[in-house]
Amino acid sequence: MPKDLVSQTCCFTGHQDILLCDEQKTITRVRYLLRPLMDNGVMYFGVGGAVGFDMIVAEYLLDLRDREKKNMKIISVLPFPDWRAKWTDEQKKRQDEIMRRSDKVIFVAQEYSRGVYLLRDRKLVDGSAYCISYCHRTTGGTAYTVRYALKKGLTVYNASSWDLRQLGPGR
Repeated sequence: MPKDLVSQTCCFTGHQDILLCDEQKTITRVRYLLRPLMDNGVMYFGVGGAVGFDMIVAEYLLDLRDREKKNMKIISVLPFPDWRAKWTDEQKKRQDEIMRRSDKVIFVAQEYSRGVYLLRDRKLVDGSAYCISYCHRTTGGTAYTVRYALKKGLTVYNASSWDLRQLGPGR
């Protein structure tokens, strides 16, 4: 991706286990973190297509774009075409709507393979200058992605109240 586009891009990563009672508080934090980025020219937003944080952020971004007529592009960066095979019908319906409304949909692989989700996470980070996370533990794909983003030099924000310094040294 050209360097000028990277500087205008923010990706999102977060845990799937967001409590329903925390969704609004999390979106409020995301909104607070997004405003200065958008005011400084960030207009591309990459989301990873997982249940939980990815889904609620994608829905928020799409609604923001449509409601406020913002010049912003939402890119769904997905692991492989059949990644939602074990999802509920409601989850699939929500994701179908996200993909339909996204400006671009990218699959990083054509079928499942070991490491395909990490490949998706790295693609999100590698194309971004900023990352907004919802991270509240040191293990799992979100913690991996935040560490990777920090290692690659992205400016990383956390929409959780958890302190990212708890990820430890070697970030």
